Amino acid sequence: MKKMIKGLLLAATLAMTPLVVADEYHDNDILISAEDAVKLIGKENVMFVSGDTEDVYKLGHIKGSVEMYAHHLHHSDITGNMHCEPLYRCLDDAEHYIGSKGISNDTMIIAYDDFKGPNATGVYSFFTSFGHTNIKILNGGRAAIMEIDPVQQKYNAIKAEAKKAKKPAKKAKKALKNHKKGKIELSEVQIAEYKALIKASKKEQKEYKAQMKALEPDLLVVKGEENVAPKTYRIDKEDVNLTNIAGKEEVKHAMEDILKNGKDSKYVIIDSRSMAEIIGERKMDNVARGGHIPGSSFIEWSEISDVKNKRSFKSATDLKAIYAKNGIDKDKTIYAYCMVGAGRGSEHITALKLLGYKNIKVFTGSWDVWGNDMSLPLKR
Repeated sequence: MKKMIKGLLLAATLAMTPLVVADEYHDNDILISAEDAVKLIGKENVMFVSGDTEDVYKLGHIKGSVEMYAHHLHHSDITGNMHCEPLYRCLDDAEHYIGSKGISNDTMIIAYDDFKGPNATGVYSFFTSFGHTNIKILNGGRAAIMEIDPVQQKYNAIKAEAKKAKKPAKKAKKALKNHKKGKIELSEVQIAEYKALIKASKKEQKEYKAQMKALEPDLLVVKGEENVAPKTYRIDKEDVNLTNIAGKEEVKHAMEDILKNGKDSKYVIIDSRSMAEIIGERKMDNVARGGHIPGSSFIEWSEISDVKNKRSFKSATDLKAIYAKNGIDKDKTIYAYCMVGAGRGSEHITALKLLGYKNIKVFTGSWDVWGNDMSLPLKR
């Protein structure tokens, strides 16, 4: 068994050969690598913030981190009204919520998700809009930390060996079951051997589980509930940063210009949702209408996330090609939206920021606001 585990560990190590990360990004300061981030786990005044759902967080999160689900960062009432638009939340609400997560003004925040990027960028957009600049996005998220955790690799190797060791007992159980049903004939000796094999397998599986359990306290990605002491967080109105967020009136103005001037418009609106949402076939949450903002360019968020390599963004070369193909020029003001802004919409804005685009904004209300406002036009 030890030789098998060593072999699995070696294979895992070879598979972990560092990716050549695109250093053509114009603004590399937004991202932090797993190699750098891992040194900060457990450090004072550093908080890892998961943008994934509470359920995903419970199943596996970076040790000591907190959960701030990106879709819940945007606050609107049941009719889609955001009371402090274009801010994701009103200041007092944001202060209370952020403080409840054990974050103070001098905390360094590392936003992450599973690895895909949108939910981490939602956290990033949320905090930067309130003037919190000491924040990074973990490129590759939770998966990247697991890749470089030697304890995780040992844990995975034991788990794989345990799974392999189960197979003979599984075959034995099937044979005994078929014998009982009269599908096959087994001798008394065979029956006894199969039963002994199953018994031995149960004992062996207990040993594997014990080995894995002994490793769990040292894993960097753990299961369980959030455990954090609240802190005081204050937002100065002077620090609020509206540079990369927009409300519906601003987006409406851009839409009208696009419809009037077409490709000659100085604006672009990117719809980052799935085609089912864009054509109005699928409606989400409490939104009254399905469809999209007229004049939008359709670039689903998955086109810019590097799912294949489990990194939050594709290389700068690939990103440039995608945006060029869709006519997303640097000299235009670009708005991106999804369902609630913090997520798929913020994925685009962050990618464009990585490429050095300046006039970029998340429509924080997104379809939750637009689809519920009957005075606003839409297309399907």
